[in-house]
Amino acid sequence: MKTLIFKTASLIMICSFFYTAALSQNNKEKGDITKAKETKQYFINQDSDIGSFFSKSYGYVVFSAIGKGAVGIGGAHGNGIIFKGGSAYGKASLTQATIGFQLGGQSYMEIIFFQDQRAFDNFKKGKMKLGAHASAVALKQGAAAAAAYNDGVAVFVAIKGGLMAEASVGGQKFKYKDWDN
Repeated sequence: MKTLIFKTASLIMICSFFYTAALSQNNKEKGDITKAKETKQYFINQDSDIGSFFSKSYGYVVFSAIGKGAVGIGGAHGNGIIFKGGSAYGKASLTQATIGFQLGGQSYMEIIFFQDQRAFDNFKKGKMKLGAHASAVALKQGAAAAAAYNDGVAVFVAIKGGLMAEASVGGQKFKYKDWDN
């Protein structure tokens, strides 16, 4: 009888652990989506012209916080939420490695808009990289009105804090993740 009670209690504890872990992951994803929506609203508040990118793009990815640091050799990393048709679609990660004249650290936000399905699919397949020729539009009132897609993507950044003697998006690589990964 004690063995049966012990096994039942163990099974209940194991199930509770996995339920709590799943609930925690679900809450984390909801929190990440909330942060992404807040970042979207921040961009719109800073430059209302960016609203047309949100409404007309095939999809977009919002990186609410990217950390970047360098002393000659640098790196950056951030996680984001992908939206398609205005709804959360999946997750993404961004990594960047750079070498050259650079010093400091900063935190920034980045939104990448996909002009069409081809650009969106290239991102999902891991075929999209922002190379040295890529440029981002610094977020400020009126900047989006003059911005255009380049190779099917448009990139906007907003500095959150820090000081860096280099601020480019070149060399960024991305990974797409389904919700269940």
